[in-house]
Amino acid sequence: MNYDEWLNEWLVIWVKPMVKERTFKKYQDTVRLQILPQLGGFNLEDLTAPVLQKFTAELAKKYAPNTVSGVVAVLKSSLVCAQTAGLIERQFSDCIKIPRAPERDMGCFTCAEQRKIERYVISSGKPKLFGIIICLYTGLRVGELVALEWSDINLENGTLTVAKSCRDSWNDDGYVKLFDTPKTEHSRRIIPVPVQLLPYLRDLKKHAESKFVICGSGGKEISVRSYQRTFELILMGLEIPHRGFHSLRHTFATRAIETGMDVKSLSRILGHKNSTITLNRYVHTFMEHQNHMMNRLGAMFENTNSPYPTFACNIPVNW
Repeated sequence: MNYDEWLNEWLVIWVKPMVKERTFKKYQDTVRLQILPQLGGFNLEDLTAPVLQKFTAELAKKYAPNTVSGVVAVLKSSLVCAQTAGLIERQFSDCIKIPRAPERDMGCFTCAEQRKIERYVISSGKPKLFGIIICLYTGLRVGELVALEWSDINLENGTLTVAKSCRDSWNDDGYVKLFDTPKTEHSRRIIPVPVQLLPYLRDLKKHAESKFVICGSGGKEISVRSYQRTFELILMGLEIPHRGFHSLRHTFATRAIETGMDVKSLSRILGHKNSTITLNRYVHTFMEHQNHMMNRLGAMFENTNSPYPTFACNIPVNW
């Protein structure tokens, strides 16, 4: 059997009944865009270790490490299922070595860049752009932002509930917006909104044209990619070096650490499974903050106004 035939059968019979619609669409897109063009014409028996490794190596030249890992996961799942179904005696996906991912740059905006972005958004008078401010002060992911409805924001209590997310997808009828539960169970969370943002949100809600907080003119729905592209154009116009939309989330986390937020609170707001994930992801930022705090403490040592008496050091040099 050809691999393309098996993939189509595998998606319909083994994948679709077992996963959420959002996950199924993601599998479909991965198969269509990354796997079929290179491996679809092979017979299942011909997908040897060298063939799969070469495919993975070529993939790594075009895509980010996370994307490569996702494609390989789909590839492996389909081949393991083919072996279990008795179509092949052995599958070789366990032999694949994924190229090591370089250390990720968190892509945080500087304080000056952040102020520049904020001033532009407020002065633009465009309600849909306020989502950028929301992300800078809540750490929402772009899918969570675009899926956010006014019913998810409690302006009396000053809280924002992350109850769903969305992603772009395409079918025979064109673009569709797929909604689903958040990324993980820990991504479902309630975030306190800074009191300084509430007047802006009240005004936006008063003139809202859609149930969605972020929408186009006339209440038109906005796709995730469209909003990301809008942000890219803003950075270009402000002459700020390009960073992805996710950098707004990293900027929020960095500013939170800099202002002294404890790691447990930050972890919950970001929707991480535990504090260890937050610590590992922002270890450098935490270390810089700790150094700053320790230096502030150490400043007492030579402070002439310190309540501690000065003393001479009489310890022998060879002690």
